[in-house]
Amino acid sequence: MKAFITGIAGFAGSFLAEHLLAYGMEVSGTVRNTSKEDHIRHLLPYIRLHACDLRDKAAVNNAIREAKPDYIFHLAAQSDVPSSWQHSIETLYNNFACQTHLLEAVRTYRADCKILIAGSSEQYGYVKPDELPVKETNPFRPLNPYAISKITQEHIGYQYYKSYGLQIVTVRAFHHTGPRRGENFVTSSFAKQIAEIESGLKAPVLYVGNLEAKRDFLDVRDVARAYRLALECCDSGEAYNVASGRSMSIREVLGILLSLTDSDIDIQVEASRLRPADSAEVSGDYSKLHSKTGWKPEIAIEQTMADLLNYWRAKITS
Repeated sequence: MKAFITGIAGFAGSFLAEHLLAYGMEVSGTVRNTSKEDHIRHLLPYIRLHACDLRDKAAVNNAIREAKPDYIFHLAAQSDVPSSWQHSIETLYNNFACQTHLLEAVRTYRADCKILIAGSSEQYGYVKPDELPVKETNPFRPLNPYAISKITQEHIGYQYYKSYGLQIVTVRAFHHTGPRRGENFVTSSFAKQIAEIESGLKAPVLYVGNLEAKRDFLDVRDVARAYRLALECCDSGEAYNVASGRSMSIREVLGILLSLTDSDIDIQVEASRLRPADSAEVSGDYSKLHSKTGWKPEIAIEQTMADLLNYWRAKITS
């Protein structure tokens, strides 16, 4: 089986590539000329890369024609929520155009493949307390431009499924983290700051945003496994939560990280880390995915945080 990953050099893309290779698939994916290959350097002998900016329709056509994939995992996107506030138009255009070019290429070349669209729990936005854990039937109440862009991607996917018969499955992944996570995401920001403090590169002050928000945390390796199973087993035209089923406060997760260091660290709130609008609590119901695939999360949050902190320790001292 040939798997094609957009955004293969990214955080989730690199772990998905590892998982699919271990599962015996032939793996290729897209990179831009600005893409860093740090996350996939160890995979380069085993994967094929297509130089392709997904905003370039001709480049996408060429990549799909050459790859002839059985499975497409569409992960590439502008995925940083704070950046989406600052660059809302660019976020909306980027995430809309890239996916439309991809689906058009599949339609044009009549590629006989299944397509996974990586959505986000951000699509749910404001969730009422009596709606937790949130099901796929819950209404969208988006609270940021990134969420709106992901809702748009899901609707485009559904339209291509109904209009052209493309085999498209959408997953709404909740807050996944782990080693290689970008430092602009909360858990990785904490881990990097701790590693810098331990190495004497930073004063013993850790800057935080809203510690009371509660989120549904997953390990990226569990998410990679869920993506593969969703495309193998789930129904086209449907959306599935990828979640742990429980929420933890940001403060609790920070506490796990702090328990892994001997450094004496002061915690300070930094106004720039606070969002203009935020949900108090989010957790997802993954029973729909479980009923189709048997998937459930397997990696404990304590292990995820230890691996994330050790990743930053190694990166900073290398």
